[in-house]
Amino acid sequence: MKSAYELAMERLDKTGPKVELNAAQRAELADIDERFRAKIAEKEVFLGGLIDQAKAQRNFHEVAELEEQRGREITRLRENCEQEKEAVRKKA
Repeated sequence: MKSAYELAMERLDKTGPKVELNAAQRAELADIDERFRAKIAEKEVFLGGLIDQAKAQRNFHEVAELEEQRGREITRLRENCEQEKEAVRKKA
């Protein structure tokens, strides 16, 4: 018996547009993923260090602000990544 998810994916496959990507486009998508993974890791390391410093100083208000900033920055980077990848897919 198929799950609701599997049934929905089958319906989507039937109705959704088929996008055929060539090797260059797949490579470009991989490059975008790699570039944004590096940017996200950089933000996590940088802000993680600041969070650790704030924790060591027992400045919990600043810790909360930095954690919120880290979440916003990572979300923004992920959205930018998806926008760039969508632009590549639309070229197909």
